[in-house]
Amino acid sequence: MRVTVFTEPHRGASYDDQLRFARLAEEGGFEGFFRADHYQAMGDEPALPGPTDAWLTLAALARETSRIRLGTLVTSATFRLPGPLAVMVSQVDQMSGGRVELGIGAGWYAREHISYGIPFPSVTERFDRFAEQLEVISGLWATRSGETFSYAGEHYQLADAPALPKPVQTPGPPIIVGGRGPRRTPELAARYADEFNVPFTSLEQTGDAYERARQASERIGRADSGRAPLVLSAGIVVAVGRTDAEAARRAAPLHVKSALPPEDAVIGSPQQLVDRIGEFAAIGTQRVHLRLIDLTDLDHLELIASEVLPRLEATR
Repeated sequence: MRVTVFTEPHRGASYDDQLRFARLAEEGGFEGFFRADHYQAMGDEPALPGPTDAWLTLAALARETSRIRLGTLVTSATFRLPGPLAVMVSQVDQMSGGRVELGIGAGWYAREHISYGIPFPSVTERFDRFAEQLEVISGLWATRSGETFSYAGEHYQLADAPALPKPVQTPGPPIIVGGRGPRRTPELAARYADEFNVPFTSLEQTGDAYERARQASERIGRADSGRAPLVLSAGIVVAVGRTDAEAARRAAPLHVKSALPPEDAVIGSPQQLVDRIGEFAAIGTQRVHLRLIDLTDLDHLELIASEVLPRLEATR
């Protein structure tokens, strides 16, 4: 099982907090450090010191880490135009030596858009724009050196783009698409993504979503086009401890009112997390993204690195 840590700096974390966490995750043997792309916390607290930009942060981390993979879960398609986003991600891929992944979604949290003056169209239009962004970004990355890329969509138009700079990874950094949507999300994942992620829900709901992604892959003939099957991944909210009291303390933020939908967290011992990951593996999960709530709680990260990762290795 491939294991990354997923963080939410909009809850309250500086760049230095993220750097310490990413370096410790790298030292601890995690495959990746992923972060949310949000400009505002989802509760009533201001979440000091305030937001940090996802891609600016990952660019800096790319130069201050050496092995760990870096990415977003997920960049909002409402935040950036697809051409400049392709340039950003390509550049960070170069800066990291080919360690970047682009998780991208349609965008959903209205409050941060209103706060920062970002247009927030209807859900239908957001998904339409998301689909066009996937087509543009993957098209730019796939364009060979010396050739140009043009695109005429309803929302985005590109004319003779030089499709530069080129990322290190070919044809481009892995694209992650995920969510619980029953129709457009699995279809877009099957068409454009390398990984399909189901975030923070039950085994049953995750398995149902995987099946929808498999069916979508069959409908569009993904295998016939020579593309590899989608990597299936799951997000798991984690609050583990050496004692029940320690786990409960780490879980306390989960009980604060939030705009997030209900989540199926693992609260308990390291072995409970090992067992839950094993259950996800049994339904086809190949990668888990463990969401740790507090980026200043380095002991939580070290506990998982020392007590969970070795037990997963032993079960292979």
